[in-house]
Amino acid sequence: MVTMNRVIRNNAGKHAVGTAMLCSLLLLSHPAEAFRCGSRIIRDGMHEGQVIALCGDPIAIRQLGLVLRSYSPRVYSLGGLSGTYYRHGYYNEVVATEFVYNFGPRKLIRILRFEGGYLVDIKTAGYGYLEKDDQ
Repeated sequence: MVTMNRVIRNNAGKHAVGTAMLCSLLLLSHPAEAFRCGSRIIRDGMHEGQVIALCGDPIAIRQLGLVLRSYSPRVYSLGGLSGTYYRHGYYNEVVATEFVYNFGPRKLIRILRFEGGYLVDIKTAGYGYLEKDDQ
């Protein structure tokens, strides 16, 4: 019975180490709101121009209209004085745009939403397809 308890404790320690290693790898991985274009990673906060430069032209671009975005407060410090102020009120309207990328039948279609020219959301829409020119 003593040997069985020792075996259980040894296996529990091995599983704990493996679980800790897996969790640390997941923390180091890229967020779910990211994907690859070739060897480059596309993630939230990138500008439309950067995405086009890395991924090429999308198969579709849709103008979604205007959305209301809030400015983050600006903190200033000058000669011992500090405070917070808001530029032009606190809200601003920005243009929302959607890019659709089709990377072929073995990869997922990606729908990228930009607000004010910056990437804010990445969604998938099933597997891609071959264009008529590619067949």
